[in-house]
Amino acid sequence: MPTLAPRRPYLLRAMHEWLTDNAQTPHIVVDASVAGAQVPRQYVRDGKIVLNVSYEATSGLLMKNDWVSFGARFGGVAHEVRAPMQAVLGIYSRESGHGMVFSDDDWPPPPGDEAVPPSASSPLAGGDEPRRPRLTVVK
Repeated sequence: MPTLAPRRPYLLRAMHEWLTDNAQTPHIVVDASVAGAQVPRQYVRDGKIVLNVSYEATSGLLMKNDWVSFGARFGGVAHEVRAPMQAVLGIYSRESGHGMVFSDDDWPPPPGDEAVPPSASSPLAGGDEPRRPRLTVVK
């Protein structure tokens, strides 16, 4: 079975285009603690930063499959911003609040990161509740 590309970059680009086409100002929420996140640290709050990614506020905005990058001014000082795609937590409109929060399912786990087995009390582990069917990959 072929491996599908992650959904997050495609959803991010689609939401950015939709917000822009509707005269809204797109903002992204970035987890600044993710390795490789290059953001102005003085604006980070609780490990996250909100960035205006409108074409008017950015220079050279690129939303690739692995990262988002652009130039912008913060407090009059030019910064180059670069965020790995897994650090982008969501996108929303400043004016209306419409947007999307990304789930962990929108980005693949790192290679070798196995799923945590269900706990003994989980219905999937055969606890007190009836066991639910589940699919497994057969190679």
